[in-house]
Amino acid sequence: MIELPSYLSETKKGVLLKLHIQPKSSKTKISGQYGDRLKISIKAPPVDGKANKAVQDFLAKFFNIPKSNIELVSGSTSRKKNFLIKNLSVKEIVKHFSF
Repeated sequence: MIELPSYLSETKKGVLLKLHIQPKSSKTKISGQYGDRLKISIKAPPVDGKANKAVQDFLAKFFNIPKSNIELVSGSTSRKKNFLIKNLSVKEIVKHFSF
């Protein structure tokens, strides 16, 4: 069994990814761990759900999965967000992180 980073947890529906979002950044990227969350910098502003959509788009591209497999489950108006990643195992998700 692999030891999971604090920002990942397995659920019955998929893998929960705990994020800290930095909107209005110069570049969209994973910025590393931030406390018990994974920090993602997003170019989009936190207006009208643009940052949430940008995070969903980024995660879909990063994991190479359809956007429909990524669901915002909490934090729609907060920098602290939880996304559910469906149809990928924890092992598959951990393989994508190289830091």
